[in-house]
Amino acid sequence: MANYATTLAQGFSQKVISLFFEQSIAMDISNQDYEGEVKDKLSKLNILTFGAIPLQPYTGTALSPSDPTESVGVLTTDMQRAYYFKIQSLQRFHSWIKNPDGTLLATLAKTLAQELDAYVLGFGADVARGQASGTDFTTGTVTIDIAGVVTHSGTSFTAAMAGKGFKAAGHTKWYRVKHYTSTSQIEIENDEDDVASHYDGGVIGAGAAYTIQALTRLQVSKSTLYGFILALKEKLDLAQVPATDRYLVVPPAMMTILLQVPELIPAVETAYAMVLKGFMGEVAGFKVFMNTQVAGNNTDGFQVLAIHKSWLTFAMGWTESGVEDLIGDFGKAYKGLNIWGAKVVDERRKAAAMGLWYI
Repeated sequence: MANYATTLAQGFSQKVISLFFEQSIAMDISNQDYEGEVKDKLSKLNILTFGAIPLQPYTGTALSPSDPTESVGVLTTDMQRAYYFKIQSLQRFHSWIKNPDGTLLATLAKTLAQELDAYVLGFGADVARGQASGTDFTTGTVTIDIAGVVTHSGTSFTAAMAGKGFKAAGHTKWYRVKHYTSTSQIEIENDEDDVASHYDGGVIGAGAAYTIQALTRLQVSKSTLYGFILALKEKLDLAQVPATDRYLVVPPAMMTILLQVPELIPAVETAYAMVLKGFMGEVAGFKVFMNTQVAGNNTDGFQVLAIHKSWLTFAMGWTESGVEDLIGDFGKAYKGLNIWGAKVVDERRKAAAMGLWYI
């Protein structure tokens, strides 16, 4: 009997995962290119990334070999969710596995899909700085010292600027606002998470123009939405992101507008599995998904993500599953533990762009 219960528990967890795959976009818009195995909570998984190897001019003389730069990002499966509920009998439990439609099993799979989609779509802050679309802030001018301390010509800085993209005249790349100090001073840093915080942009003299990108939301409409999507596409193109495996994820209200845009190619004939995931069609080279778990809201702005699969590495595993007797009761209980985690390594931050938009 114990072996039978264990077999049922394993079958139940496998069926939940199977139904989860049918409903969630988490695995579609991410990659699982890591080394290691999800065995328990706080599993450490390695993500290997190679930097570009440059082409060299050849004149017939000896070449100097390039040194491939390999970086290792560590993904930690730090998210844990457990199921623990009563079951009337092993026979009833078995019937849920054989006939999942409309049962508790289907409900659990839907709940898991919603939570994991929200988790993956909540990584909008890990889009490379300089690749956001919103209402920029450019008031006044600034001075920047060697340590990255930015002094405003007036008193226009706000705490909401922390984490936003920053670039001043004289900079060759985008930086990140590290923290807000006062209305006249902030500090910026390189847009990196896998190394210690630092700033390498040098001194910028007084009177420099600057941009803090997508500080606040940007309104979209039927007549402007396609143009803003093209702007996100351009950001990915300029970052040399592959043109294949690109996804655009929008909330329902924005999908209502997008369906009225003539450039959208509707998903007229597509696999039922894609319909379950919210696949709506294609536009500007993106597969478009509608998802209720898109981060944000219409008041603060939705984080509409334009993603290439290489951007986010995602790992999950159902690490424990079993049936036990309820002490002091005649029934039994099922318990299962699902663990997951995700990471965007620095070299891949460029593989996504984000629109902070509202209707």
